[in-house]
Amino acid sequence: MRTVAQQITAAPRAMPMIRSEPVSQPTSGVRCSSCRFKGVCLPGGLEPGDLLLVDSLAFAQRRLHEGEPLFHEGEDARFIYAVHIGTLKSSILLRDGRQQVTGFQVAGEIVGLDGVANGRHASSVHALEASQVCTIHFAALCDLARCNAHVQRLITRLLGREIVREQEHMALLGDSDARHRLEGFLLNISRRMRERGYSASEFHLRMTRAEMGSYLGMTLETVSRSFSALQRQGVLEVDRRHVRINDVHALAQAHGAIN
Repeated sequence: MRTVAQQITAAPRAMPMIRSEPVSQPTSGVRCSSCRFKGVCLPGGLEPGDLLLVDSLAFAQRRLHEGEPLFHEGEDARFIYAVHIGTLKSSILLRDGRQQVTGFQVAGEIVGLDGVANGRHASSVHALEASQVCTIHFAALCDLARCNAHVQRLITRLLGREIVREQEHMALLGDSDARHRLEGFLLNISRRMRERGYSASEFHLRMTRAEMGSYLGMTLETVSRSFSALQRQGVLEVDRRHVRINDVHALAQAHGAIN
């Protein structure tokens, strides 16, 4: 399994529940220039004139039911996708038949770049809740980049973000203390919520503890014990999947002391 870096070388509100009933078919196009997540998503950093160029691509939206696949490992990759609403999970199939979780994507993040290298997706992506994505024809985006240096840099930035996410994941897996892995994961979720205008201290985890364990290289039992230890220490409060961090700064300091 190649990393994104190798592929490139080769080629304050709590998060709301989603109430609307989704469908799998594409819906009407949307504009990046009017999206509330434009600062953290595909067009982040573009000037207004360049935003209008990106708008001209007329992205369609696709809605997904909870558990529905966006694409499967090995499928042809013609599109990349920007998460507009909801949470997605990416995973790969291991040789022994197990699914290994490789990432969780929230609103304003891009999925599908794993197919840039050879035209086929290297992972599968499923919706963890009712979700909505913007479909972006990658060849059309590249055509636009050929005549606009700002859009060229946009694509480079997208690929760079993938490298950073992989490095962050590797840093988590490299920590020998299971509790510190969970702390780092919760801090990562907290930061992403804050960047999107949601509460950094209180949010609902859309993934199961088993999925968290797969992502963090921990057993289900270890994830549960780590949550319990943090709760006993008063660092956070947990009600099933709902998490409240009592002191984000203190959690960050505690985690930073061992990294």
